[in-house]
Amino acid sequence: MLVSIALITTALAVLPSTHALVRKNGIGKLPALGWNSWNAFSCGVDEDKIMTAANEMISLGLRDVGYNYVNIDDCWSIKDARDNVTGQIVPDPAKFPSGIKGTADKIHALGLKAGIYSSAGTETCGGYPASIGVEELDAATFAAWGIDYLKYDNCYVPSNWTDRYIGCVPDGTNGAVLANGTCAVDNTTAPATYDWSTSNTAKRYRIMRDALLAQNRKILYSLCEWGQAAVPTWGNATGNSWRVTGDITASWPRIAQILNENSFLLHAVDFWGHNDADMLEVGNGNMTREESRSHFAFWAATKSPLIIGTALDLLPAELLGILKNGYLLAFSQDGSFGGPATPYKWGTNPDWTFDALHPAEYWSGLSEKGTLVLALNTWNVTANREIVWSEVPHLETKHHERGGGAFEVTDIWTGEDLGCVQHGLNRSVNSHDTIGFLVGNSC
Repeated sequence: MLVSIALITTALAVLPSTHALVRKNGIGKLPALGWNSWNAFSCGVDEDKIMTAANEMISLGLRDVGYNYVNIDDCWSIKDARDNVTGQIVPDPAKFPSGIKGTADKIHALGLKAGIYSSAGTETCGGYPASIGVEELDAATFAAWGIDYLKYDNCYVPSNWTDRYIGCVPDGTNGAVLANGTCAVDNTTAPATYDWSTSNTAKRYRIMRDALLAQNRKILYSLCEWGQAAVPTWGNATGNSWRVTGDITASWPRIAQILNENSFLLHAVDFWGHNDADMLEVGNGNMTREESRSHFAFWAATKSPLIIGTALDLLPAELLGILKNGYLLAFSQDGSFGGPATPYKWGTNPDWTFDALHPAEYWSGLSEKGTLVLALNTWNVTANREIVWSEVPHLETKHHERGGGAFEVTDIWTGEDLGCVQHGLNRSVNSHDTIGFLVGNSC
């Protein structure tokens, strides 16, 4: 569906905003890098698979380039009950014979960090014990086990915690439905000036935030609430990252759809707070090499957490190279510029067009090492993409000041130094691939 949503985006940008959740020791200042069990193993998680992933992170050099979280997702506990005496969630002894603490200790011994999963509801999405109403107990339990990261999901919300209003997301999947290209409005649709930080969703997630902050351990807090309740307007003061869409799948149409949705929500991203476009699918499904490159490039460029979700012991070398791309990782982890790359030209469509299959194609962002410029081919056939320096934010001023419009350029995929390039670049781009360049000093 093609929808012009400049007005909707503007309205979201002016909703009440909150200060970022600044943490000690820099935790959460930059997007998290790591691995999670769900996309590879779903409920078939166990200690052997977790430790295989942890060891592969070492042997494949992923730890050396910054990936450090090893996250256990859903289905790690006994399903039907908590401990009768302590009330704690009980790790499944068949899956985790040394307990979650034992597994976390092994992860820490490798110089990595351990993550766990729960939900802000009565059950997790897999039907296991969750944390609503016992947030303080579970936060203390996680801290005692040595947990460093909590992914907090949004399943099985009790009726007394549901929201009075729903939001209006232009694709119609996460709020009010569309009517003739605009959001349908009825008595359940939030007024334009509604403060979503007062919603029950925001309150549910703040309760666990406060429980985690009360622990004598720094635990990164990842909100997995599916982009509901206008989370970019309050997530910054609640967690270190927040999901902005529904779940990802290992397919190009879903990757494109998420990129399209996220492109209109990037005003909330900076140091200490990041839109989470969901875990990486590189290595899963039947995505092409080009689709995997684009997927990773835009997750890194938009400063989403980069959480690998594939079986690392089966990962092909060319896909490992994508996950270890030094230029994109440096942009993601830049210590001077916290903002993401953003679209400067939509390409296929007029600017500010909401199109799930053809998201914005031309992007740029500042970094310590120069301006990252990306151009995506959203079509199913090879097509030309032209990057013109005078159109690129951050370069146009230099272009006019110098009068020549020439810059030192490096190809981010090959590492090739292209030398002094005048005016811009024109390339033939394979279907669903992305070309990318680090543009440095004028010359």
